[in-house]
Amino acid sequence: MSDLSHGGPGNEADADAAAVNALRSAVMRLSRRLKHQRVDESLSPTEMSVLGTLARCGSATPGELARKEHVQPPSMTRIVALLEAKGLVRLEPHPDDRRQKVVSRTERAEAMLEESRRKRNAWLASLAEGLDEDEWAKLRAAAPVLEKLAHL
Repeated sequence: MSDLSHGGPGNEADADAAAVNALRSAVMRLSRRLKHQRVDESLSPTEMSVLGTLARCGSATPGELARKEHVQPPSMTRIVALLEAKGLVRLEPHPDDRRQKVVSRTERAEAMLEESRRKRNAWLASLAEGLDEDEWAKLRAAAPVLEKLAHL
C-alpha cells in the first residue's frame, strides 16, 4: 500500500485513501451494531472491554489493564471496583509486590463472556448468510488482516 501521507501515484493514493475511509466507516458501524448484542445490559462497553482483555491476556495489575485499555490508572481502579462489586473479577495480592493487586476474572465473568461471544457470533453469522460465495471468500481472506490491524 502506498504511503497515504506522502501521496504516490495519484490514482493509487486516491484508491488507498478511499479504501481506508470505507474500512473506517464500516468497522465503526459494525462495531456500534455489535455493541447492541450484549448479554448483560448492566455492564458498560468499557467494563466488557476490560473483561475481554483479561480473557485474552490473563490476570493483570490495574496499572497494566489501564495501559492495555488506554485509560488513566484512577479510571481503571474505579472500573475494577465496579467489576469486583458485580462478582466478575477478584483482586488478589501480587506475588512479588504486596503493595499491588492482581485482577482476575471469575467463573461468572467467563460464563458471561462466552455467552456474549456466542450471541455476537450468531448475530454476525445471520448477517453473513446474505453473502455470496465470492464475498465469503473475501471475508475469510480479510479476517486475518483485520485481526492484525486490531493489534498493531
